[in-house]
Amino acid sequence: MPTAPQNTDELYQALQENDRRPYGRTRTVTAEELVDAAEQFDEPRALVHALLELQEAYTYGSEPRKSPVVFARLLNLFDEQPDVFDDRLRHLLFWRFKWVGHALRQLPEVPLTGLRQWLTEMRDRYEKADLGLQPYYGQAYQLAAHLGEGATLAYELWASRTRTQLSDCEACEICERALYHLMEGDDERALSVWEPVLAGKESCQEEPARSVSYALLPLLRTGRTDRARELHLAGYRGCRRNPSMSQEVGRHLEFCALTGNEARGLELLAENRIMFDEVDSPLDQLGFLTGAEVLLQRVESLGHGELPAAGYAGRTWTVADLRAEVRRRADDLAARFDARNGTTAHADRRRARLDRAPLVETLELTLRARALDDVAPAAAVPATAPTARTAAAVPDALPELIVRARALDEQGHPDAQACWARLRTLVAARDYTHPDDPAVGPLVRLRADLLAEEASRAGDKDEFTDAADLHEEAAALYDDAGEAGHAAVARACALLALAEKAVADASAGNAGAGADVPADATQGTEAPSENAGKDVDATDPKAAALTAAHASMVRLHEETPDLTPSQEARLLRLRATALGLRLQTSRSEEHAAPVQAEVDKLFAFATEHDIAVQVSGALLLRTSTHALSGDLPAAVTEIDALLDRLKSEGPAWHLPRTLGLRGRLQLALHDAQAAQADLAEGLRLAAEWPADAVDTARLHGDLAEAVMHLGRPDEALRHLTRSAELELRQGSRTDAYCTYSNAAQLSLDLGRVEDCIALLDSLLAEPDVAAGEVDDRLVAQLRLTRARALHAGEDLKAATAEFVALAAESAGWDDDPGSHAMIAAETAVLLGESGEFDRAREAADQALAAHARAPRYEHLSNSLRALARLQAQQQGPHGLDSARAFLTDAGRIADEARTAEFETHGRSLETALAYEHGRVAAYAGEYEEALIALDKALALLGDPNQNDDAGEWAECVRLAGAVEGLYLERPAPALIRLDAAIDLLTALGHTEEAEALTSLATRLRDE
Repeated sequence: MPTAPQNTDELYQALQENDRRPYGRTRTVTAEELVDAAEQFDEPRALVHALLELQEAYTYGSEPRKSPVVFARLLNLFDEQPDVFDDRLRHLLFWRFKWVGHALRQLPEVPLTGLRQWLTEMRDRYEKADLGLQPYYGQAYQLAAHLGEGATLAYELWASRTRTQLSDCEACEICERALYHLMEGDDERALSVWEPVLAGKESCQEEPARSVSYALLPLLRTGRTDRARELHLAGYRGCRRNPSMSQEVGRHLEFCALTGNEARGLELLAENRIMFDEVDSPLDQLGFLTGAEVLLQRVESLGHGELPAAGYAGRTWTVADLRAEVRRRADDLAARFDARNGTTAHADRRRARLDRAPLVETLELTLRARALDDVAPAAAVPATAPTARTAAAVPDALPELIVRARALDEQGHPDAQACWARLRTLVAARDYTHPDDPAVGPLVRLRADLLAEEASRAGDKDEFTDAADLHEEAAALYDDAGEAGHAAVARACALLALAEKAVADASAGNAGAGADVPADATQGTEAPSENAGKDVDATDPKAAALTAAHASMVRLHEETPDLTPSQEARLLRLRATALGLRLQTSRSEEHAAPVQAEVDKLFAFATEHDIAVQVSGALLLRTSTHALSGDLPAAVTEIDALLDRLKSEGPAWHLPRTLGLRGRLQLALHDAQAAQADLAEGLRLAAEWPADAVDTARLHGDLAEAVMHLGRPDEALRHLTRSAELELRQGSRTDAYCTYSNAAQLSLDLGRVEDCIALLDSLLAEPDVAAGEVDDRLVAQLRLTRARALHAGEDLKAATAEFVALAAESAGWDDDPGSHAMIAAETAVLLGESGEFDRAREAADQALAAHARAPRYEHLSNSLRALARLQAQQQGPHGLDSARAFLTDAGRIADEARTAEFETHGRSLETALAYEHGRVAAYAGEYEEALIALDKALALLGDPNQNDDAGEWAECVRLAGAVEGLYLERPAPALIRLDAAIDLLTALGHTEEAEALTSLATRLRDE
C-alpha cells in the first residue's frame, strides 16, 4: 500500500481496491495494513469493514490459524456495540461462524472439544438471534464427515431441514450432498446431485472448481471419459496456483496419474510448486500432498523415479526423493488429525487413494499429449530414436564403431546418429583411451568428426553462428590430422552457415524455407557465370551474402588437392545449396539458370562415381529449382522420376522427404487430395527412421495444411500438435512455439476453448518462456490467443487483465504500432464489456494514436462501434454522448479508409457505422434518430439477391421494424416494411432469414 488512508473515505476506497485483487499474500498484507489504518479513526464501522476484509483474505488465502482470531475481534465488537452492525454487517457476521468452524477443522492442534464447543457457541448465538438452525446442522454434519463417524445421522438432520438466508449457497450444499453419496459408494447418485453445479447452473467463489475435482474419478468409473476430460481442463483452470484450493489441485494431479497422463501431472505439479510452501492449512496440505504422492508413486512405478520434479524450495528433487519426503509429511499429518479426532479416517482415506489402480490406460487430456519419455532429460532419451524400424546395433568394439560411424556418415545414413552419440559419450569419459589403429586414425581426427556432426545438428536448428564456429573448429582439427579434404568440406559448411545467418539477420528473423521447398531440397545452384545475378545482388544483401559464399566455396574447391569422390561431391552439393538458397531468397529469374548448372555438375559427378545419396540430392535440388522458378509441371515430372529411382535403388531414407516435397507441389497445384495421399505415405515411411533425419515434423505440418483444404480441421489440429512436439523435442523451440501458436488458434476457431487455454498454459509454463528467453513477440502472440480464448470461455475478468497487460507491453513496440493498435482496441472493448468506460476510452485513444502511425481501419472501426453499442446498452441515455464520441471516431476512420481506397472484408465501414448509429440511438431511447440511421444503412446495403448472405440486411430490416412498430408505435408502416422484406427474402430462397421478420410482423398484428 503506497500511502496509508488519511480518512475513512480513503479507507473505504482502499478496501474496494483490495477487494478486486486476487487472493494471496499481496491482498492479505494490504488487508492487514488497512486494519492498522482503520484503528486510527474513531469510526467502529470502518474497523468492522476492515476486519471483515482481513478475515476474507485469511480464509481464501489459506491461513486458517488467523481467521478465527480476526472473527473473535468482530464478535467482541458486536457484543460491545451491536448498533454498529447494520443488517448487512450482521448478516456477514453470522454467516462467518461457518468460516470459523471450517478453519478450526483444518487445524489438528485444536482439540476435538474445541470444535464441539464452537458448534455449541454457534447454536446458542443463532437461537438467541432467532435464526434458523439449518446452517448449524450443516456444520455439525461437516464435522461428522471429517471425523468419519456419525455422518449418516448428521446428514439426515441437516439435509432434511429447510434452507435459511444463512445456509451455504446452493452450489456448496449440492457439493456436500453429492460427497455424502460418494462416501456411501453411489457414484451415479452423486453425479446426478452434482449435475447443476457441473453444468454451470449453480456457482460461487469455490464452485464449480471444488465439485469438479471430486467428480473426476466418479465420471471415469461410470464411463463418462469425455465429460471427465472436459471438466478437468475447465476445473483445473479454476484452481491452479491458488493456495486456498490446494486440495482441488491435488485431486487433479491424482486424475492425471490414473489416466495415463503422468507427464501432464508433473507439469501441473511444477506449475503449483508454491503449494509445497505457501499452504498454511494442514488439512489442505494433507489433501494436496496425497494427490501429489499418487502421481509421484505412479511415475516411480513406471521406472522414472530419476526424473526431476518440482518440490519444496531450497533444493532440487527427483521423483523418488520427493515421493519419500511427501509420504513422510503426509503420513505425519494424517496421524495428527486421527489422533485429534480419535479415529483412523484420514489414514484410511489416504491409503484408499494411494491404493487405486489406473482407471483408464490412456485418456488424451490435452492437445499436447506427452509421455514420460518426452519430459526426460534429452541425454536420457534421444529425440531421434526411431519409432518403428529397429536401427542396426551399434558396434561394441571401439575401432569398429568409429569406422562404422564414418562410413554411415559418408552415405548420409540416419543410423550414423546413434554411432556418433555413443562415441561422444565414450570420448567424454575421463578414462577414454583412443585405439592405436591405422584404420581409425588419431584422436584429433575423431574429435574433428564429432565437432562436424555437432555443427550439422546446430545448423539443422537454425543456430547458424554456433554451426559456423563448430565447423571452423572442426576444420582446424582436420588440418592437424592431415585431412585437407575434410577440412575443406568443414570450411565450406561454415561459409554456408555464415551466409544463412546473414540472410536470417537481413530478414529480421522472418527468413526461412519456403512452404514449397524442404530444408535439404531447397538448396539451389548457380553456374559459375561470373555476372549472373549481379544486379540483384547489388540491391539484395541476402542474395549478395549467398553469392559471396558460393564464390568462396568454388575457390576452396579448386584450391584443395586430392579430394576423394565423396568429398568432392559434398563440395558440389554445398555449392548448389548456396545458389539454391539464393534463388529461394531472391526469386529472381536470372538466378535460376546458375542453380541448374551446378545441379547438373553434381548429378553428373555423383552418377559417375555411383554416390547414391548425392544423386538423389541432386534430383531433389533440381525439382526444387523448377518449383522455385514457377515451373510446377516440370517439378512434378522430375520428382516422379526421383521417386521411381528411390523405390528401386534407394536410399530409402530419402523417400519420406521426397514424398513430402511432392505433397507440397500438389498443394501448390491445388490438388489437396493427392497432396494428402503423398504426405500420409511419407509419414508412414518416416516411422522407420529417426524423426529429425527425415523431417517428420515437417510432414505433420504439411499434412495439417492438406487436410484443412479437405475440410478436416480436427485432423489438422492433431498433425499440428504432433509437428510442434517433434520440433520441441529436436530443439527447434522457436519453430515449435510458432506451430503450437497456429494449433492454439485453430482450436479456438473450432470452439475448443478449454483445449486452447490448456495448450497455451502448458507452453507459457515452459522454462525458457518463463525465463524470458523466447522472442517476446512470439510469447505475446501466445498470450494474446490465450486472452481471446478466455474471453470466448466467458472468463471476462481474466481475459481483461491479460489484454490490459498486453496493451501496456505493446505500447513500447515502436517498430510495430499496428499490432499495438489492434491489441489496445480489443482491450478497450473488454473494458467496455466490464463496464469500465473511462479506462476503455483511454485504451481506445491509445489504439487511435497507434492507428495514426500504422492504419488498421477495419479492426479499429469494429472496436469503436462495439464500444459505442456497449456504452449505450449499459448506460442508456446517460451514456449516449460518450457512445456518440466513439461513433464519431469510427466515422473519421471510415473517411480515412475511403480516401486510402481500403477494401473491407465484408460490408463497407460506412454501412456498418450507419447501422450502429441506429442501434446506439435505439438503446438510448432516441427512436426517430435510430430509424433514420437504419434507413440509411439499408440504402447503403442495397436489396439482397439470390447469392447474397442476406442475414445482415434482414437484421437491419428487423431492427427498423421493431423501432418503428414497437417503440414509435407506428405499426402500419412497420408492417409494410416487414411484409415487403419477407416477400423478397422468400422469393430469393432466404427462408431462414425471413423467419425473424415473420415473427415480428405477427407480434405487431397481434398487438
